[in-house]
Amino acid sequence: MDYTALMVELRRAAILAGEKIMEIYAVEDFEVRAKSDSSPVTEADEAADALISARLRSAFPDLALVTEEQADSHDQTASTFLIVDPLDGTKEFVKRRGDFTVNIALVENGVPVRGVVYAPAKGRLFYTDADGQSLEEMGPFDPETQGEVTPISVRSPDNAALYVVASKSHRDAATDDYIAKYAVADLKSAGSSLKFCLVATGEADLYPRLGRTMEWDTAAGDAVLRGAGGQVVRFEDHAPFDYGKPGFANGFFIAHAPGVELKAP
Repeated sequence: MDYTALMVELRRAAILAGEKIMEIYAVEDFEVRAKSDSSPVTEADEAADALISARLRSAFPDLALVTEEQADSHDQTASTFLIVDPLDGTKEFVKRRGDFTVNIALVENGVPVRGVVYAPAKGRLFYTDADGQSLEEMGPFDPETQGEVTPISVRSPDNAALYVVASKSHRDAATDDYIAKYAVADLKSAGSSLKFCLVATGEADLYPRLGRTMEWDTAAGDAVLRGAGGQVVRFEDHAPFDYGKPGFANGFFIAHAPGVELKAP
């Protein structure tokens, strides 16, 4: 695998998709529909999916491609695949709260090894480099030319004063009860895969998710967190969190900086 070429194209595809998303975000009345699972989908989801899919299929024709908006064509047999959420945080997009991202990742043998997370409305771009180290790029974001980048890494947590981030749209009583097991100095809410990135940059120590997600929701953020020295584990037993599961459906999980003393469910 030529990881240098891969990351050039993943970064470029994410930025171009972000530009398309922001064009639609600026429209006063964009179309919103309900999918079969009652989750919302917009023309921005579909436009970004079409753009990313076309670019990735052209650049990497031999790699399986899994995207949220093309669920019927998923390849469950590939051990190596690209996985895409063209607009993660559609609810945040519809409510114009800005916490939405473009997520693209490469999974190898159950592990998200490279990824990019772009939050166009927030002006934040995170990705792994060819060696797997995670970076944050400063804007403006030119799809053809990399800007100034800063390596990112998790912080050393203080278990007597943890920084916790939780879902903005999907937080519930079970999540609050679990967070209450920790000594929390600060609790913030964020949407989409930005929560992984906040742990990756040291802006948070812990992100528990006790709710339904799919692998395209998490793979890119997981790759960025791993590349910054963080970990994602299964909620129920703290075993490693893997990918390529049946239907690409996730169980509950905990994303954290090493050193956080994880509590039992």
